[in-house]
Amino acid sequence: MKRSNLFDLCEQRLTTLCTRVELRGRLNVLNINTHCEYFFVRLLNRLLDYQLSNINATTPNAEGVDLVDHVNRIVLQVSSTASKQKIESALSKNLSTYHGYRFRFVAIVVNASKLAKQSFKNPHGLTFNPSTDIFDIASLLKFIMPMSLTDQQEVLTILNEELLDTPVGPPTHLAHVIRIIAAENLTEAEHNPDLAAFHVDAKLIANQLSAAKEIIEDYKVHHGRVDRIYAEFDMAGRNRSKSVLDSFRDVYVRLSPQFTGDELFFRIVDSMMETVLASANHVPIAKDELLLCVNVLAVDAFIRCKILKAPPESDHVAA
Repeated sequence: MKRSNLFDLCEQRLTTLCTRVELRGRLNVLNINTHCEYFFVRLLNRLLDYQLSNINATTPNAEGVDLVDHVNRIVLQVSSTASKQKIESALSKNLSTYHGYRFRFVAIVVNASKLAKQSFKNPHGLTFNPSTDIFDIASLLKFIMPMSLTDQQEVLTILNEELLDTPVGPPTHLAHVIRIIAAENLTEAEHNPDLAAFHVDAKLIANQLSAAKEIIEDYKVHHGRVDRIYAEFDMAGRNRSKSVLDSFRDVYVRLSPQFTGDELFFRIVDSMMETVLASANHVPIAKDELLLCVNVLAVDAFIRCKILKAPPESDHVAA
C-alpha cells in the first residue's frame, strides 16, 4: 500500500536521525545538533501548523529555548538528551520574556514517554503539561500516520531534503518494483514460461553480447516471476508495469547512439540503479542486492525486447 510505503520511509528517516545523533553524541561530535534545530523548524511547522523560527539565528546560544512561535505563543527546546534534569534546566533559565507562552520539549530519541508522567520545577510559570508537551520520534510519527497521502508525501519530501545526503527526486514505480523483488526469495524456483518464443539466443547473437550473456543466462529464469509481479503491481493502477518497462526503453534509446553490446547493457543497468537510488520511495538495501534486483528487471526487459535490438527476421512481438 502506498500509505504503508510513505509512512515506512518517514519512520526510517527519523529513526536514522536518532541513531546518528546518539552515536555522534557519544563521540562528542555535536555539530549535527545545531542543524537539527533548523530541521525541526521545518518539520514542526508542517506537522503542527506552527510558525516557529530559530532563536539562535539572531541570539546565538540563547538560554533555555531554541525555537519560538510568537503567533501561537510557543517556545521549544530541541535536545538529544531526554532527561528530567535537561527539561528543568531549560525551565530554570530567565524566560520572563515568554510569560504566558507554552513550553514544549523535543527529544531526538525514539521514546521519551517516561518523562510524560513526571513532575517538573517550573519557576517562571510557563504553560507546560509533560503529557502533551514532550515530543519524541514516536509521538511525531503518530502525527504523520493519519495524514492524507498528499500530506505524508509533503512530510517525506522535507525529511528527504533535510536528512538524505544525496539529491532525491520524486517517487518512481521502478523503486517500488525493486522493493517487491527484494522481498522475494530468488533462490527458489518458480514456474517459468517457455522462453523459446522470445528468441533469447538470437538476441544475444544479434547484439554481440558475451559478458552480459552470462548475466542474461543467470537471470532469465526469473522472467515468469517478474511477469507475475508486474501483473500484481498493475492491480493497483493502470500502466504501472508499462511505465517501468518504458523507463528501461527510454534509457536504452538515449544510450544506444553511444554504446553497443556488453557496454550498452551494463550502462543501462548502471543508469537504472541511479534512478532507484534517487527515488524518494527507495528503501536502502545492500548495493549488491540492489544490483541483483536491477539485473533481474534488465534481463526481463531484454527478453521483452524493451532494450537492445530484436534479432532480424524474427516474428517475436514484445510482451
